[in-house]
Amino acid sequence: MIDLLSLTRTHLTAEHLVLSAGEVLARYDHLTQDSGNISWLVRTGEGDLFVKTAGTHAPPPAGATVPYLDHAGRVRLLRSAVELARSVEHPVLARLRSVIETADGPALVYDRAPGELVGVPSAQREDSTSPYRRFATASAELRLEVLDQLLDAHVALESAGWVACDLYDGCLMVDLAAGRLTLIDLDTYRRGASVNDMGRMFGSSRFMAPEEFELGAPLDARTTVFTLGRLVRHVGTGLTEDLAQFCGGAEAAEVVDRATRPVCRERFGTVRELAAAWCAARRSAR
Repeated sequence: MIDLLSLTRTHLTAEHLVLSAGEVLARYDHLTQDSGNISWLVRTGEGDLFVKTAGTHAPPPAGATVPYLDHAGRVRLLRSAVELARSVEHPVLARLRSVIETADGPALVYDRAPGELVGVPSAQREDSTSPYRRFATASAELRLEVLDQLLDAHVALESAGWVACDLYDGCLMVDLAAGRLTLIDLDTYRRGASVNDMGRMFGSSRFMAPEEFELGAPLDARTTVFTLGRLVRHVGTGLTEDLAQFCGGAEAAEVVDRATRPVCRERFGTVRELAAAWCAARRSAR
């Protein structure tokens, strides 16, 4: 049996590596997402581990979506994810345990994140039993606790120079019983301010800032502020988007409103400023 936590290099493909490491509990490929990546949840003697790879060099199967990035591009994003994980220590970030160089490129080995993935396909968003609905309708106390964690993690990420990209509900693993958040799939975060070089950036339009649709527009801390504000508003209003129904009170709703203003200069200048205003509003509401 291969030990995924001690191995650093192998001639095996990622698939054969995982199959040799333990019991595969789940496989995530073109049937569940369109990035071109292939990942596995595997039960090993060291516990349940999540292994993420860039997939293979082979073209996508017939009928599958053609990924935006080729294999080399996907590898670059995985190496960026490694840089992010090694630059920031925070309990909310998925814990990267090892990186194994395989015949298909790097295999990133994480601890299994507790809880359930909040993001679900659009067809399931009306399902009251989905993690998406159950989180959005959980107690105000639990939702606010998770949102506190979301903001605190991004203060740490900002301090290390990271700007959010493709942050949406599909990055949130939430353990509703424990009120615990784990952030996953931050591969497309950028280190330092940059410019929009894609036209439409990676992401869910439900949470993206206006500048993420404008070629050449600056992307910086205010972009992260907007996306965080959108997530907080979406969850904190129970999906209604009506700040009059915000679960954190009127002062916190005002903070969210400022964070999500379309004009960049009208938002908080940094995530730290947003988090400070949020914490002050939270204290005031207690």
